[in-house]
Amino acid sequence: MVIKLVKTTVSVIKADVGSYPGHSRTHPKLLEVATRMLKEAEGSILIDSYVTHCGDDLELIMTHTRGEDDEEIHKLAWNVFTECARVAKEMKLYGAGQDLLADAFSGNIKGMGPGVAEMEFEERGSDPLLVFMADKTEPGAWNYYLYKIFADPFSTSGLVIDPSMHQGFTFEVHDVVEKRRILFDTPEESYSLLAYIGAPSRYVIKYIWKKDGTIAASTSTQRLNLMAGRYVGKDDPVMVVRAQSGFPAVGEVIDPFRTPILVAGWMRGSHHGPFMPVGIHDANCTQFDGPPRVVCLGFQVSNGKLIGPVDMFDDPAFDRVRVRCCDLADVLRAHGPFEPHRLSLEEMEYTTLPGVEKQFKDRWEDLPE
Repeated sequence: MVIKLVKTTVSVIKADVGSYPGHSRTHPKLLEVATRMLKEAEGSILIDSYVTHCGDDLELIMTHTRGEDDEEIHKLAWNVFTECARVAKEMKLYGAGQDLLADAFSGNIKGMGPGVAEMEFEERGSDPLLVFMADKTEPGAWNYYLYKIFADPFSTSGLVIDPSMHQGFTFEVHDVVEKRRILFDTPEESYSLLAYIGAPSRYVIKYIWKKDGTIAASTSTQRLNLMAGRYVGKDDPVMVVRAQSGFPAVGEVIDPFRTPILVAGWMRGSHHGPFMPVGIHDANCTQFDGPPRVVCLGFQVSNGKLIGPVDMFDDPAFDRVRVRCCDLADVLRAHGPFEPHRLSLEEMEYTTLPGVEKQFKDRWEDLPE
């Protein structure tokens, strides 16, 4: 039996178009509307689709053969978000349409508010795919994990014992402030890579490839506050990772999430908090609008069809990291409005703090020499 290889595009596009109560979770009605609209597009521009949520973010997972940055795919996602925002406004959901920064679609959804992670690849005989979705944090939250998955042999043993990964991987890093990009090869440039991605509020991993150019991972790098010039909510990034047969195994991809790292976001997008891996049923941000959450859905891709999903973090193996995240949350919350729980002043520039500073700008006096 010959398995036909097809070139498939996976597009994961997300937006916060309204939630209840407050910033906690996406309303089931919005999931129903989005699911219906994507199903209507299957057989025309889509092959398959799946709709879910992480916290207050509506997540659209779509497969097709049109490549990245396709206008029709992005227009479909935009239409879904605007219709869901309309429904959210009718229900008086909180923050209805808050991630939609434009009044009308203009050819590409990038720069209009929603987050986008896409990749195009020729399917293998078996193609495991992991889709990660986060709430109450920023795109740089993926940096630590992507390094552990694709560059750290103490985390991914396949980098040492699998000959197909011995050459390492190429990382594309974006400077989201200066809007520029750079490539680093690992393992030979690992230290230089770390010099940048260790500052995740500015330097964000966008793509990872094998040395032969085969795509391995793709993330969303959209920074809402930089696009809008003001605080409109956290970016709540998404990420797509391929696994097995020349890539890290599924278990190697998700194992680093057993470490509770601290990420920026949480309440009002102004605090550091632990990044908690949870099942979809626990992807509802409550305590201080958090802590920041991450979910992972696993699929097999077969001629563009999504076989699954499997809720990868709905597993007792991640119970201990969830407890540790709660312990870290207690320590940080005890700091109240003080750093390091609150973000640094530089990172607070696009939060609501500048509104407070304006009230007192005329009361500051120069110190006598």
